[in-house]
Amino acid sequence: MPEIKKLLDNNLRWAEETNRADPEFFNKLSKQQKPVYLWIGCSDSRVPANQIVDLLPGDIFVHRNVANMVIHTDFNCLSVLQYAIDVLQVKHVIVCGHYGCGGVEAAMSSDSLGLIDNWLAHIKDTADENKALLEPLSREDRAAKLCELNVMQQAENVRRTSVYKDAMKRQQDVKIHSWIYSLRNGKIKVLNESSL
Repeated sequence: MPEIKKLLDNNLRWAEETNRADPEFFNKLSKQQKPVYLWIGCSDSRVPANQIVDLLPGDIFVHRNVANMVIHTDFNCLSVLQYAIDVLQVKHVIVCGHYGCGGVEAAMSSDSLGLIDNWLAHIKDTADENKALLEPLSREDRAAKLCELNVMQQAENVRRTSVYKDAMKRQQDVKIHSWIYSLRNGKIKVLNESSL
């Protein structure tokens, strides 16, 4: 399995180079994490959270799934959210999607993809709710706009969780952000946000 050996070789080289550059790096990293941010992003391999915001490992707590979804019955996502807010005391929950999202594009299609169709139905609901806005757009612009609408819907879903509502009752300082990343230029666009 040369593909797996390559990963292990890459890891060894990275660990050695990192240790040479900063002999205390792994010692600092092994201490308890105290990130300020929770990143809810897409599983797409082209959107690595730490790298695109130029943070080190340990600086950002990350949850990823297909199309950066926050679904109220997804106990994996809700557990991450609860741990981040209640235990890690993050100050910012960032929902970050990206243009060219395969999950969003699949949701726009009428093709059956199997089990994931159930997951993507939530995006189809968002598309249906915004039909008047999306319909006049070209296919490419419609996909981009649906990527944005999906991010904003998922941020709203965070606001609706019992985890976030409980934090607000405690007057905990947690802000929710809606961002979208461009694979074409590497830049993040802030969506529908009143304060930074």
